[in-house]
Amino acid sequence: MGDDNNWLWSNKETIPSDTAEGQRLIKELLTQLELAEWAMHDSFGIHLAAEEAIVNAIKHGNKQDPNKSVEVDIRIGKERVMIHITDEGPGFKPDNVPDPTLDENLDVPSGRGVMLIKAYMTEVSYNEKGNSVKMVKNRSK
Repeated sequence: MGDDNNWLWSNKETIPSDTAEGQRLIKELLTQLELAEWAMHDSFGIHLAAEEAIVNAIKHGNKQDPNKSVEVDIRIGKERVMIHITDEGPGFKPDNVPDPTLDENLDVPSGRGVMLIKAYMTEVSYNEKGNSVKMVKNRSK
């Protein structure tokens, strides 16, 4: 599958490190998922994963630095959704994040986002630096 996936809607924009801007994008994403007739349970997962990734980019990646921005590229098709989020932070190694399901990590707040994203999306990949995540969700059959 190429990127000429007959996207019904796509939006690529660079937002400041401000969670209100992130929320605005999430709202738009949800509206477009509804218009594209995505099922509630799929939309729910996409919503959680997108929110988690955007908030992580703003808070952890850019440390809420107003001089840094987050690039968000969202595409919605009939059969799949692609979300690509890049921040200007130093990046991280997803494999080094503690597993939040292990008993010793139940009180550790980090790691849940990464796990949520993996749980709800069909494919998740990070760039080598770890400051960019690409997520794909295939429509449930």
